[in-house]
Amino acid sequence: MAPARKTASPPAPARPQRPPLSTALNLAVQGVPPLPLRAGKMPFGNCPRCTGGACGGRPNMKNPGPCQCPAPCHGWAAATTDTRVLTSPAWAPAWREAVAVGYHPAGAGVTVVDLDSPTAVAWARETLPATRTVPTTRGEHWIYRGVMHSANAVRPGVDIKSAMAYARWLGAGTGPLTDLPQVVRALAVREDTTVSGPVVSSPPRAPWSRSVATGCRHTERFVRTGLEHGLARVRARTESGAGSQAFGVARFLAVQHTDCPGPCGLEALGEEIVAAAVSVGVPEAYARRAVANGLDTGQGAAA
Repeated sequence: MAPARKTASPPAPARPQRPPLSTALNLAVQGVPPLPLRAGKMPFGNCPRCTGGACGGRPNMKNPGPCQCPAPCHGWAAATTDTRVLTSPAWAPAWREAVAVGYHPAGAGVTVVDLDSPTAVAWARETLPATRTVPTTRGEHWIYRGVMHSANAVRPGVDIKSAMAYARWLGAGTGPLTDLPQVVRALAVREDTTVSGPVVSSPPRAPWSRSVATGCRHTERFVRTGLEHGLARVRARTESGAGSQAFGVARFLAVQHTDCPGPCGLEALGEEIVAAAVSVGVPEAYARRAVANGLDTGQGAAA
């Protein structure tokens, strides 16, 4: 008589993912200010009453936590440890739509070095002191004890998130938390606001044209339209943020050309972005670094 065949055990059920609000409440009781993130890992936008900065910017985007707006508002500044706010009826729609949880690093007393590529992770392992790490989709978060100002694109694939910024919560991480080292502080050169007096810059260079973009698959109208929209965004930052905006515009434009055989004249596009940033007071050295990092990051985004 043949032995009875063993019945295979059913696979263990997947561990259910904790709802975003549950994660947020757990963080809040630990002193970590959370906020809901919608699709695309973005915070929920400003409420209608704050359109055009009518509310004073909570105020001026310097203070996290509750404001007079009942729903999550002002991006990172919505982060709060007040569980009454987190569980309020006004926040309920955001939690129902939330796909992830963010937090305000400085509010938790930490700085996050966001490493967005394997190359950036390799650089950090060779350069930065070891500390607590959290794996991300494309790289790692290195978390240090201490607060500093935030800065984007301090080098290709590396952002610093601390004061007036948010990071996605991906778990507590592994390894001991170490103090924020000077080498990390030195990475972030504070962007100057609009300077007084005349702006001094290098002589203007030749603008982008088809003569320097012989391998671009886009029409000149397409390129020019995208560039002009980007330059307008940079020029609108007359008080602060023009350098970061220049990085974003450069990155966006570079991504548009990743499928072109090349050359596409990205350097010429970059010169026009630099000029726009300098025109509103960004030091030229900072503007050039931000644009170069943006072009490099954009070209590597689809690699």
